[in-house]
Amino acid sequence: MHFLSVRKGRRIAPLLAAFTVSAAAATAFVLPASSAAAAPAAPAAVDCATGDVCFWTGYDFTGKKCAWDIADPDWQNGAIKCSWAATTNVKSVWNAGTGSYSGVAYYKGANYTDRVGCTRNQHGGNLAGTYKVRSHKWITGSCG
Repeated sequence: MHFLSVRKGRRIAPLLAAFTVSAAAATAFVLPASSAAAAPAAPAAVDCATGDVCFWTGYDFTGKKCAWDIADPDWQNGAIKCSWAATTNVKSVWNAGTGSYSGVAYYKGANYTDRVGCTRNQHGGNLAGTYKVRSHKWITGSCG
């Protein structure tokens, strides 16, 4: 076993600086396993069918889920009812849309009133979790 000996602290500063630079350089060249330019993919735990938009009561795609493959002007009284929408805030969303739309816009009010967010196709994540959603629709134009 070899030990580094330093006399009176005169050589430790340059040696320490060289070690720090070497460690930083080695770390800078570590590349991620996937390219940053690659299209985003749904996290493995997301259960949202291709073409659907899915909303959850919990962060990170957990809790109760409601899913649609069409627009819905009223989650509480429409063709597809979301059982928890009237009483529980939305905390995460995944847009598995594949069409020519730019994304899904969602609204606090029925009939697409009071827009609170928009999620682009093949994207999603956690929301503020401070509001209830009552309607959504696929849109073209500004989303995000």
